[in-house]
Amino acid sequence: MSGFWEGRRVLVTGHTGFKGSWLSLWLNGLGANVHGFALEPDANPSLFAQLGLDRSINHAAGDIRELEDVRARVAAVQPEVVIHLAAQSLVRRSYREPVETWDVNVQGSVHLLQALRVLNHPCAVVMVTTDKVYENREWTHAYRESDRLGGHDPYSASKAATELAVSSFRSSFFDGTPVRIASARAGNVIGGGDWSEDRLVPDLARALARGEPVGVRNAGAVRPWQHVLEPLSGYLTLARRLLENDDPALRSAFNFGPQPADTRTVSALVDGALSHWPGGRRVDAHDPTAPHEANLLSLTIDRSAAMLDWRPRWDFDRAVEATLKWYCQVHDGASARDVTLAQIEAFGAP
Repeated sequence: MSGFWEGRRVLVTGHTGFKGSWLSLWLNGLGANVHGFALEPDANPSLFAQLGLDRSINHAAGDIRELEDVRARVAAVQPEVVIHLAAQSLVRRSYREPVETWDVNVQGSVHLLQALRVLNHPCAVVMVTTDKVYENREWTHAYRESDRLGGHDPYSASKAATELAVSSFRSSFFDGTPVRIASARAGNVIGGGDWSEDRLVPDLARALARGEPVGVRNAGAVRPWQHVLEPLSGYLTLARRLLENDDPALRSAFNFGPQPADTRTVSALVDGALSHWPGGRRVDAHDPTAPHEANLLSLTIDRSAAMLDWRPRWDFDRAVEATLKWYCQVHDGASARDVTLAQIEAFGAP
């Protein structure tokens, strides 16, 4: 797999974010020629800065909402692979900023698709959305790629709309071209270096570092938790298959989530995290006036397993352990880059 990525031109949008930083470092280690396009990181600290990625990859600051800037970046890079991660990815923030959320997630994705229309060489494009694209009916069966799209909150609905835009552009403009496009729907991702606002694991890590109790809003909510390296390995596997195989069935949607037994409650995640950080404790922070969030969510990964031979490697306990070890080690003074690279090596090739 590493030989496949050696010297390959890869454009990563959203490379300054949490998932984008992990992916850029991983691709850099595989020998890819990594080009980024994203806003400057807004978190402090930011994983992008902690990993020193501005010195390791071809970093370019830009706004996915500016069509001409996106066009210029695509024209300059002439990518062979595109991993589209740029997004407004926070549910609760989407309630405060619905217009920005729709603009970034839908129109930004449309801008990228439009910019890619000029390419006349083989290019694999993975448009990353979310597990929340499905119309959530709070049922117990896991969502399949063929299930109905929807979304209660602006974030979920905007990502479902992005899936429709991807499907439309693929059928209207890319059929019969060397640009092959698929979408990827990942579960709830955890891992070291996520410093986002108002998200469970970063809030937990910040509270533990300050010696404060961890506030838990929705202890009974069920999510398909997975370490960040799991969906990233899925994106890379999907991109490679798109380049190597002209099967039209690959130009569609794929779920990347954990095994069914690893879909757990928020409470289980918090308790697992506290077991790896001595002295931590939790408190109930449930707010009945808070905006709506789905209570029950799980994915089936049968399609990814059958068509891509992709399966998760780390179970729930291993994912939680790796996540908390990252925060603990960095809190104690270890290099974030060294810790991240060590976990990538432990995970293995994509």
